[in-house]
Amino acid sequence: MSSIEITENSSAEELESLAVAVHTLIGIPTTIRSKNKNGIRMERGEIVDRNYTGPILEKVIKQDKSRREVPQEGVYKGRPVIVTPLHASDGTLVAVLGVVDLVAALDILSLFSSYPGIIDEVEEAKKRVEENY
Repeated sequence: MSSIEITENSSAEELESLAVAVHTLIGIPTTIRSKNKNGIRMERGEIVDRNYTGPILEKVIKQDKSRREVPQEGVYKGRPVIVTPLHASDGTLVAVLGVVDLVAALDILSLFSSYPGIIDEVEEAKKRVEENY
C-alpha cells in the first residue's frame, strides 16, 4: 500500500506531491514547508524554489494558527496571503501550507460599487472570516 507521510521534518522533496496537487487544483502561487525544514514555492505550474520559507509561514509555525495577512517582506511582500497549519492525527503541527489570497487582492468595493447591498454582504462576510483567523 502506498501513502504520503508528512512529518515535522519532511523535506521539500517529500512535500512536493502535495504542493503540486494543491497548486494544480487552484492554480495560484502555493507554498508549503514542514515545521523544521524549508519547503517549496510554486508559481505558474512550476516549482520555483525548493528551499522556501516566508515570514507568514514562519509566523504560523510559531502561533499554530491560520493567518490572512499581507507580508511586509519576502517574495510576496505587499500581496495578501493565507497560510494554515497542517497537523498530525495527535494534533502536533507538522507543516504549513500557504497560497496567495486572490479574493483579498481584488478591490471588491470598486467591483461592486454600483451594488450597495452586495458591498454590505461582502463586508459582513469579511468580518466573519477575520474573526475566525
